[in-house]
Amino acid sequence: MKKKIKILIVDDEDVIRDSFYEWLTELGYDVLLAENGISALSVINEKKPDIAFIDLVLPGMDGIEVLRKIRETGQGTGCVIMTAYGGISTAITSMKEGAFDYIEKPFCPGKVELLIEKMIEHQTIKKENLLLHQKLDERFNFENIIYKSTKMQRIVELVKAVAKSNATVLITGESGTGKELIARAIHSYSNRCSKPFIAISCAALPENILESELFGHERGSFTGAHARRKGKFEISDGGTLFMDEIGDMSTNIQIHLLRVLEEKEFTRVGGNEVVKVDVRLISATNKDMKQEVLNGNFREDLYYRLNVVNIELPPLRDRKEDIPLLAEHFLTKFAEENKKDIKDLSPDAINDLLKYDWPGNVRELENVIERAVILSEESLLNTKDLFLEENGVLVGEKTLTSITEIEKKHIVNVLEECGGNCTKSARILGISRMTLYNKIRSYGIEVKK
Repeated sequence: MKKKIKILIVDDEDVIRDSFYEWLTELGYDVLLAENGISALSVINEKKPDIAFIDLVLPGMDGIEVLRKIRETGQGTGCVIMTAYGGISTAITSMKEGAFDYIEKPFCPGKVELLIEKMIEHQTIKKENLLLHQKLDERFNFENIIYKSTKMQRIVELVKAVAKSNATVLITGESGTGKELIARAIHSYSNRCSKPFIAISCAALPENILESELFGHERGSFTGAHARRKGKFEISDGGTLFMDEIGDMSTNIQIHLLRVLEEKEFTRVGGNEVVKVDVRLISATNKDMKQEVLNGNFREDLYYRLNVVNIELPPLRDRKEDIPLLAEHFLTKFAEENKKDIKDLSPDAINDLLKYDWPGNVRELENVIERAVILSEESLLNTKDLFLEENGVLVGEKTLTSITEIEKKHIVNVLEECGGNCTKSARILGISRMTLYNKIRSYGIEVKK
């Protein structure tokens, strides 16, 4: 595998290029060399290297500008900035411009080897996820159902098999596992796909309102009923009705629902007219329905009517192979929605996502990625952007320092060196005084003069 990895070294010093060439060639890598930014971009376009080590100070075009232009090619080359002028500002600029990392000269070969291995692992995950996305589109074309785990593969096959029938389906699983998404997929692949798909939550409405919502009502049947109104069963005639949280339904409505399933007819609230319907019912719950039946909370005959086919969705912690793919999907989605130039997650961020237990399942993962995209100012989501909590402690909080914290410390140090002179400090930092004032205020820095 290493022999297929192309590494580009961009440095104007012959000794640096030659050293990298001899060392990395011995390790089995295909090493490419460039002495300036122009030749580097030519190599990028022609050879398409996987990794590029770029010196910060180059003749004509500096390393940061080379980094920007490499990113513009969209080839996915992982970039590392090399500098003999190490400092916090270099780290901040490099990471914000999309560098995978940066190293200071002279550097330790062992550290560079580990960095290369880390980048290869990261790029392998990216390529696998891209291929999986393509395969999913080709094989299933299930909108927003992202997976590669064996458990979800079996569920998708079951969805495809049951979709063509008219059988009632009971989808079970913890909250946030995607029960409505599966219900919509069944409808989309059924012969009813051109007819309505109507969803309703049985837990969100009081009993009298839920009854009216499901079966409709006649004018004057209760206070506020100023006209006849069709219920969800009538509206979804010929299509699919999805009833979420079915385990929270009252006994009275359970009786009415059983009649619809058995006779395919009902009467509106306050009416006598029999309404006939042809509706495919899919229901869902996060409760143990067998236990609900044993406890007397749910009718046994209705349970068996609903549970002709059962689809049990696994919690996210039991399908962790899907987490990187789901995270990439949500990252792309929310980056586009929020017009953010965020392309990827760092390996450390992916590792933290894999270690986390996900009590809120896929819904929680989606929320975490959306929040990270909105708040991040970099092109790569890192651990600090995720705000994952375990027992009230942020994952990685004790071992990782965020770029924001680095920047704050750097500003504090410069201010102290300049005796609190903001004009001089801003000039050293390479920012305007107004920007510095804003950062001082946002970071809560006390300026001592």
